[in-house]
Amino acid sequence: MDRKSFIKNSLVSAAAVTVVPRHVLGGKGFLAPSDHINLGLIGTGKQMQGLMHNMAKLPKSMLIAASDVDSQKLALTVKTATDLNAQKSGHAVQGYVDYKELLARKDIDAVVVATPDHWHALVTIDAAKAGKDIYCEKPLALTIEEGRAMVNAVRKYKRVLQTGSMQRSQFNFRQAAELVRNGYIGEIKEINVSVGEPIKECDLPSLPIPDYLDWDRWIGPSLYRGYHPILSPPVDDTKWAWWRGYHGFGGGYITDWGAHMFDIVQWALDMDDSGPVSFTPPEKPGAIDGLYFTYANGVQVNHKPWGKGNAIQFIGTEGKIEVSRSFLDTQPANLANLPFKPSDKRLYFSDNHYQDWFTAIEKRSKPVADVEIGHRTASVCNAVNIAYELQRPLTWNPKKEKFNDNFANLMLGRPYRGTYNYLDF
Repeated sequence: MDRKSFIKNSLVSAAAVTVVPRHVLGGKGFLAPSDHINLGLIGTGKQMQGLMHNMAKLPKSMLIAASDVDSQKLALTVKTATDLNAQKSGHAVQGYVDYKELLARKDIDAVVVATPDHWHALVTIDAAKAGKDIYCEKPLALTIEEGRAMVNAVRKYKRVLQTGSMQRSQFNFRQAAELVRNGYIGEIKEINVSVGEPIKECDLPSLPIPDYLDWDRWIGPSLYRGYHPILSPPVDDTKWAWWRGYHGFGGGYITDWGAHMFDIVQWALDMDDSGPVSFTPPEKPGAIDGLYFTYANGVQVNHKPWGKGNAIQFIGTEGKIEVSRSFLDTQPANLANLPFKPSDKRLYFSDNHYQDWFTAIEKRSKPVADVEIGHRTASVCNAVNIAYELQRPLTWNPKKEKFNDNFANLMLGRPYRGTYNYLDF
């Protein structure tokens, strides 16, 4: 072969290689050392600001695009993400109103979902269909049926989903769960969980819609109601949006903080693939605490203020553990920093919730808060709300995911507005 032909053939071969997907070159889950995990950010409110900065710290991350129906929040996130990329010799971030346009981009590997809860199912299922791995904020789903659909979609399309239950990647909670699992406070008799009130109906007045917000898209699949800034605050408002408190959008503190604290209860009791078998609300109409739920092994979990806010109290026959993000108090006192024995049962170790997701993406494995775990925890929270609303005891079958009550079973899902449909996968 003469020199001219050799160069021509070499260029043709090189061009052919560049169009081969990178995962083909190294087999399933392959990521070359120089590769980035390219991220799309969906829902750019207050929660996303923290997530974005934490994701940007990961060595292999690159922020590629963002989506929101609020143009001001979107513009801020696009600028911030572009600045964060510049620290890695990155590029400008593209903004989209319609998240489906973001999902259509082939250069995006994974998405971070921090929309209001009523959008979680649709965005997650669409992302799975589009071949993206997913980080979805807690609570995973607004309803129990949506949560199961999310699990099914993630499994069908072989995606990696990390639920934003980041307490599983914190020492206090892992230590507490391992102490409970290994019997260091004896047999668990009772657990008290202090989180705020359950869901309520939205009674906010309707106000004029600001010109920077596509309110119809914000409502999305939920039943329509008028705009109020408490539901979607302006970009310069430092308070948390309180769509969380209202029917159709969130689940009150029961799902907001309960998705953290009931999650640790599930973990400590080894119930990540199951759940309670009964829910008993207080007799007083309108009560905002006093409900308890019970597991098949007889352990009772009380939703009540027990002296410390957003915290859990495990009471055993031989001791007690009290845990929150700011403290781990134990009786006996030496348990708080107890080194475990080689024979003890240990839990999945993760000290960085975001890196754990990236590692699972590379290995095609399950992260510490896999989609099934997130669904089971959200199911507990949603069942608690249902029992509070119906104001009668309910029996729950965690295997069939059904109540013994026809009206309660009608509340496993919700009506969808217009042409929205989360079952299309």
